[in-house]
Amino acid sequence: MRMMCVSAKELSRFKGRLIDVRTEREFEGERLAGAECVPLDRLTAVAADWDRQEPLILMCAAGLRSRDAMTRLAGMGFSNLVMLEGGLKACRAAGVEIISVKKTIPIVRQVMLVAGAMVFAGLLLAHWYSPYFLLVDVIVGFGMIFAGATGICPMACLLERMPWNRVAGCAPSGCSVG
Repeated sequence: MRMMCVSAKELSRFKGRLIDVRTEREFEGERLAGAECVPLDRLTAVAADWDRQEPLILMCAAGLRSRDAMTRLAGMGFSNLVMLEGGLKACRAAGVEIISVKKTIPIVRQVMLVAGAMVFAGLLLAHWYSPYFLLVDVIVGFGMIFAGATGICPMACLLERMPWNRVAGCAPSGCSVG
């Protein structure tokens, strides 16, 4: 079994499928040309149908997740694995061309912005029109308590599906916070 590491400067001389194991959101923001997005949490399921002899170059942001991916794939019988040492960070430092597509505000910050705006609007509407608008604040507060207690944020789930947060070619990965 061939398991080895390659530096960012040597990457161009290796042939094989370039598998980026970062999240879809990370991949959408910046990636290497020709890379495929297969998030680490779905790698073993997706790779089950791949040819075990096919050369694979594994990468992530800094090298930790790609090392984990290499271990998982080796355990599945893959025999031609190469890990990009230092990941995208090393590529940036080495001057390798990186495709930067779109940057969005992180979901956690979007939730804070929307929740804050809803609370503020609820207070203003309650002051100007009817105290029943305080229910908006109660709902937002309950949602935040629920998200903190369970790790599931309904507002984050909703915001992930908004057009500005959609990742081309990838379905939303889930709604866990953290």
